[in-house]
Amino acid sequence: MSALTEIRDAVEKVAGSVGPSVVGIGNGWARGSGLVVDDGKVLTNAHNLRGGEVTVTFGDGRTATGTVAGVDADGDLAVVSVDTGGAAALTWAAEDEVAAGTAVFAVANPGGRGLRVTVGFVSGTAREFRGPRGRKIQGSVEHTAPLARGSSGSPVVDEDGRFVGLNTNRLGDGFYLAIPADGALRDRVDALVRGESVSRPRLGVAIAPSHVARRLRRAVGLPERDGLLVRDVEEGSAAARAGIQKGDLLVEAAGREIATPDDLWAALDGVGPAGTVEVKVLRGSEERAVAVAFGANGASAATAEA
Repeated sequence: MSALTEIRDAVEKVAGSVGPSVVGIGNGWARGSGLVVDDGKVLTNAHNLRGGEVTVTFGDGRTATGTVAGVDADGDLAVVSVDTGGAAALTWAAEDEVAAGTAVFAVANPGGRGLRVTVGFVSGTAREFRGPRGRKIQGSVEHTAPLARGSSGSPVVDEDGRFVGLNTNRLGDGFYLAIPADGALRDRVDALVRGESVSRPRLGVAIAPSHVARRLRRAVGLPERDGLLVRDVEEGSAAARAGIQKGDLLVEAAGREIATPDDLWAALDGVGPAGTVEVKVLRGSEERAVAVAFGANGASAATAEA
């Protein structure tokens, strides 16, 4: 048997076993993929969703309207409740079975436009990238199985059709990143299946990084200082209620000096969704401390731009 024949047979095997469990998410311009993880539950990327209702297309062409069960916007994960019509949940691979050189298959159904199965290899592990809200997603699997547009939220599987990663980010130059299907992801997915969306404190500011802040302060004759420059403040946000203004420089939060957006998120992660954090702000040359109180309007991830 030739190598090409073996590859063909492997693709056919994966398409037959995994294909019925892979779905299309959305329609029109909002397109993505997903996979069945439980009876009546589909996992996808949070960035594929538009509103609380979702059009789900199955491999046999059946469409159904689903509703969002749980969302982790920072982790770019979402679970949709929908009639899965008997489609089986994918089997998760053992955590220690994915390493550089492992042959993998990407199985997608972009926006319900038909099944795509491609083959590649794991080219690296423990990679990181930034999610749609700017937070780092770490520990990712890098692979070379080509993905058509609309494949985010689709599974990466091994030759036995076991789930090894959730396709989430395109690096370009033929490389793709998937969130690893490890114990941590399983726990997060289980929580989303139960309807437990992830809530994190949210300042409600758009920010510029330290190097931009230093340059702008130098341009107007102010002393240089590491910090995050507030470019805009969302009306009604926790930051607005605390009196933080456009042009302020955030220099410390929860006793932690701030030089990067990751510093800010790390400080906020230690605060409950209804807690309070002290933020030190430099307004011109005057430093002041403000108490930022979170609550119903501040229970999601920070909307920082870097």
